[in-house]
Amino acid sequence: MESAQGMTRRDFVAGVGALGVAGVVGTGGASSSRAVGGGRFAAHFAPHFGMFRHLAGDDPVAQLEFAAGEGFTGWEDNGMAGRSVEEQERLASAMSRLNLRMGVFVLNPSTAWGPSFSRNDAGDREKFLAECRAGVEVAKRVNATWATVVLGTREPRLDLGYQTAYAVDQLRRACEMLEPHGVVMVLEPLNPRDHPNMLLAEMGHAYEICRAVDSPSCKILCDMYHQQITEGNLIPNINRCWEEIAYFQIGDNPGRKEPTTGEINYANVFRHIKDKGFDGVLGMEHGLSREGEEGERALIAAYRSCDPGA
Repeated sequence: MESAQGMTRRDFVAGVGALGVAGVVGTGGASSSRAVGGGRFAAHFAPHFGMFRHLAGDDPVAQLEFAAGEGFTGWEDNGMAGRSVEEQERLASAMSRLNLRMGVFVLNPSTAWGPSFSRNDAGDREKFLAECRAGVEVAKRVNATWATVVLGTREPRLDLGYQTAYAVDQLRRACEMLEPHGVVMVLEPLNPRDHPNMLLAEMGHAYEICRAVDSPSCKILCDMYHQQITEGNLIPNINRCWEEIAYFQIGDNPGRKEPTTGEINYANVFRHIKDKGFDGVLGMEHGLSREGEEGERALIAAYRSCDPGA
């Protein structure tokens, strides 16, 4: 999965560990004064750090303040688990003050890219469960409910049925740890064009796994950019998987930029999701079609045009 700036998720998560605490706690000064506003969005769209850096500056808290001033009510940060405890607490305090709902962070960056779920290996399993234990503490600090899990790659010497069963067993073990804390891991299918040989690519396979795990702590992350590439047919597939979907992510295709820049009719998709009663977070995991302040303003305008309450 690519990050919002076009790098792969693997590169993005690796880089977050090197981030330090940026700047000082925002005070609602320059960042919020540049917010144009327009009322709160009807949907809980969730930007991420860096998305408004030209308009809000580099301090993460200033970016949160700017987003809240523009009417956003959610936020997500793939790399939250790689930030220091002090920074996590600083950001959580700001999000609470600004009434921003925390979306996903990546639960398993070290087991997401190899055959960690597909070969029934005890070492892989224990490494993943250690990530889950650490993830529970992150979730507590930042008031998070959802955490992304990527099920790694396929094992070419094993039938897919065995690999699926091994993944189900491993996820059931994780749910025993997550359920008491109300943490929900959301499984993300990744498209095979950008991420070949991943164990999980199709919504139907994700649905099969979640039904087999049978836990409120194991659900689907429907990234509509990935699913448009893999399968298309977005609304019918969303309907079929509805009871197992806990989280959505956004990106138009081609290009993985903001809505209205590609082929997906996001106004219709968002309206459909709202009409079905979804009140969760929709993560804005994409890049910008234009650079600088102009591009950031264009992104906000695109979401205004697609907001199901507009």
